[in-house]
Amino acid sequence: MDTDVISQELAQMENVYRLVTEFLVTYSFQLLGAIVIFLIGVWLGGRISRAVLGLMLKHEIDQTLSAFVANIVKVTVIVLIAIIALGKLGISVTPLVATIGAASLGAGLALQGMLSNYASGITIIITRPFVIGNTISVQGVSGVVTEIRLGQTLLTNEEGQEISIPNKHIVGEVLHNSFETTLVETQIGIDYASDPEQAIATLLECLSNQPLVAQAQQSQVGVLEFGDSAIVLGVRYWVPSRQLYQARFDVNLALFQALKQQDIVIPYPRRQVEMLKSD
Repeated sequence: MDTDVISQELAQMENVYRLVTEFLVTYSFQLLGAIVIFLIGVWLGGRISRAVLGLMLKHEIDQTLSAFVANIVKVTVIVLIAIIALGKLGISVTPLVATIGAASLGAGLALQGMLSNYASGITIIITRPFVIGNTISVQGVSGVVTEIRLGQTLLTNEEGQEISIPNKHIVGEVLHNSFETTLVETQIGIDYASDPEQAIATLLECLSNQPLVAQAQQSQVGVLEFGDSAIVLGVRYWVPSRQLYQARFDVNLALFQALKQQDIVIPYPRRQVEMLKSD
């Protein structure tokens, strides 16, 4: 029994050896040619990819988009060369191409949301509605742009929290871009007996001496409204987005001290009550 099993195994090995030998004899040159063509395709794809990347960077196109396009070019060249190599082996590529097309369609439908983010990311990189370092507000969130990816944009607020926004929620939406600074608006009431022109000049001078107030964008101070017990002054100034709260705290204190040094009174609400005698 053991002898029969061994004989069968030897016969199977001989059949495999004969098939392999016949394949190598028949297709050795085709196989070698296909391998050489594929290796040339890999080398050629790398060269073309680097050339495309260098050309795009030379024309100052965004680095993320340049790398993405270069990788697409490389993969496309390698796939085309692989199809040629398969044809060298006598394998019909028509069914393969049809299969790849059907698979790509199914993958496209399954990954529709992701592809939408990538398309929006390319739009953002090309149109440049904002760049890294800008302060943007969109979809109810705001922060400083730290990274622009193909699929998402990353923001950081002053608390150090990282906010990730899918790019499809940025393109086509109302976008506020204040660049590197953020507008701060506040109100200060002064007594009706005080000189509003003196108060406005004092506040403007104080703002001009604050290191965290952006001097490139003009600060504004003026009479906003007339309250029951005070003339309300509106104050508008710009500060670096990364130091928003600290700048607001420092400026508020400086404005209060400046008014106090000029003896300009900041009143508090008052009510006058009259007692009527009844008969």
